[in-house]
Amino acid sequence: MSERINRACSFNRLFLGAFLVSCLFSVEPLQAGPDDDANTAKSLADMLRAARQVISSNQTRINDPNLGDKGLTGQVVLQQAVEIFKKTTGTDPASIDPASRLGRLMHAQMDAIVEATDANQATINAKGVGFKAFIPAVFARLVNESFESHAKSEAQIKVTAPEQLVRNRKSRPDPWESEVIRGKLLQADWPRGQAYAAEVDTKGRPAYRMMMPEYYAGSCLSCHGSPKGETDITGYPKEGGKEGDLGAIISVTLFKQ
Repeated sequence: MSERINRACSFNRLFLGAFLVSCLFSVEPLQAGPDDDANTAKSLADMLRAARQVISSNQTRINDPNLGDKGLTGQVVLQQAVEIFKKTTGTDPASIDPASRLGRLMHAQMDAIVEATDANQATINAKGVGFKAFIPAVFARLVNESFESHAKSEAQIKVTAPEQLVRNRKSRPDPWESEVIRGKLLQADWPRGQAYAAEVDTKGRPAYRMMMPEYYAGSCLSCHGSPKGETDITGYPKEGGKEGDLGAIISVTLFKQ
């Protein structure tokens, strides 16, 4: 198991357990222009979800102890993620002007997807090991960490959740995110699947911030459902969640230039 995965497991044994993109309801698209803040933030969230879906759909293969090379290189994962992104959004990332901010950040994110996957090939391809802890939640965190370095202080992405659901200390919501979760996304009258966005100073800099909610589906509940407190496959107590509950939020920050 790679050093990065060991660190992830030592902190929390997995943020949101086996929170797979395939067990989440879809969200409504933001209406936006080709290169404005809303479109850029949503595109980054959509690409992260697409890449996470690739890892989700390959979990049985990744955790097969009898299979060595899984064929899931960084480029393979990226290619599959791009296909999902194109079907989901109707946009081919190759058609985006690479000199635009959207183009720069999309390429930074795609590079991060390749980097995070290739850095963990020893884990993915380990024979004789079943559950490898390389699940979508861990993968997404590694991609986001790599993206932050590639984006050069221009943007950040984090997968967070209501504080009582967060299993990784690094993924805890900051004060602004906590306020949005409590005051907006968890409210009974909040339109289901609608993202919340605002311009707010972050780390001493003006920024556009978007919170895209994701919800538990039935397949999530084996790890996050009932009985509350029972240990799940990851070694964490179940949260007692129900289908349709808010389970996670993709938080995107775009710093103003």
